[in-house]
Amino acid sequence: MAKLTLYFSYDFVKYALIVGVLIALCSSLLGVTLVLKRFSFIGDGLSHVAFGAVAVATVLNLSNNMLLVMPVTIVFAILLLRTGQNTKIKGDAMIAMLSVGALAVGYLIMNVFSVSSNLAGDVCSTLFGSTSILTLKITDVRLCIVMSIVVIAVFVLFYNKIFAVTFDETFARATGTRTNLYNLLIAVVIAVIIVLAMNLVGSLLISALVIFPALSAMRLFKSFRAVILCAAILSVVCAVLGMLISILAGTPVGATIVAVDIAAFGIFMLLGYVTGGSR
Repeated sequence: MAKLTLYFSYDFVKYALIVGVLIALCSSLLGVTLVLKRFSFIGDGLSHVAFGAVAVATVLNLSNNMLLVMPVTIVFAILLLRTGQNTKIKGDAMIAMLSVGALAVGYLIMNVFSVSSNLAGDVCSTLFGSTSILTLKITDVRLCIVMSIVVIAVFVLFYNKIFAVTFDETFARATGTRTNLYNLLIAVVIAVIIVLAMNLVGSLLISALVIFPALSAMRLFKSFRAVILCAAILSVVCAVLGMLISILAGTPVGATIVAVDIAAFGIFMLLGYVTGGSR
């Protein structure tokens, strides 16, 4: 407790906790939709695109890389949704190509046009979020708060439409719902979450933050609303617990949060097996 009290007297730790809670909450909301729509790996593809955009922004020495990373990731999210199912290269193959290609090109750019004396450290921080969450400025925190409010507002306002598109897109389209528009909205929101989450867990671990809470909640609950509520609470608890363990044990923040999510998934799977057997 004394060590935690000491650390929480520093602003950068408070900033990290605020951003971590907001990102975990937003990730869990759309994570349920992605899992049910079999789009789980879209997070991987977009996170690697974001890594490539960060590499370009670093080489260009932009004061705020969000000005490049956010638009590029959103554009690729839209292209992935629009073309993934309408071309000879289907969605899963396109995501795989995008993941590997963007990661390779981003690392190549950072090597060829290196502007840092500690390239390995920069790459590690971007991929695994080991230090970036602890170097947040107040402007980064404000941006995260604003974008998180937008994401939550979009989810709440269009909850019924997202529910319809998630479970039966064909029926929703037949009833007059503009499914393409809401799929586009989901893709844009996911792109925003991916960019925000890079500071917390890095580009390689983002999918875990999106998927594990949703899968854990599905072990115990069956209704869409109950799964979302459980996933949101679990994601926030795991994020806070992971950050506290990271502070006390001196472990990487992103990897620790994901490890806590994995442990929670194991617990929920066991509870689901026990309660399912008893019923």
